Amino acid sequence: MDERGFELTMELQQGMQFLVDFGGQDLPPLLMDEPEPVGEDEGPNATRLLAAAVGNCLSASALFCFRKARVTVHGMRTEVRTRLVRNESGRVRVGAIDVDIHPEVSAEDWPRLRRCIDVFRDFCIVSQSVKQGIDINVEVKPPAGLGATLPDSGLTGAQA
Repeated sequence: MDERGFELTMELQQGMQFLVDFGGQDLPPLLMDEPEPVGEDEGPNATRLLAAAVGNCLSASALFCFRKARVTVHGMRTEVRTRLVRNESGRVRVGAIDVDIHPEVSAEDWPRLRRCIDVFRDFCIVSQSVKQGIDINVEVKPPAGLGATLPDSGLTGAQA
């Protein structure tokens, strides 16, 4: 894993649709869109991708630990429920993300998962970062020749 980070780009296509390019990776672009009536619901929006990222990271972390414990996992299903709430200003926010992981393992292997169940959460980059709060720095850059960048409002982590 590259601890220096990574970059991706997003290009407006139409309406509220953005095409995400994962930057040099051999990955297909991803179309994101907002649900109706704001968008056309042609792809996942950022809230759904956040929930998917949390669920995927926790699932992958658990699966890695299960395999390291030499437990054969025949399948796995993860259910992610996201609760939206309104903050004190009336704006919609993610209030909670609940994740249920259902590994398919034999009955004799189930007790061997105890240690994994105790530790895998701590190795998930996404869920632990979201839980702790992430600094977000935003700049709105003008087209060439139009002048200065509009600075970030100074909000970070859970405030942004």
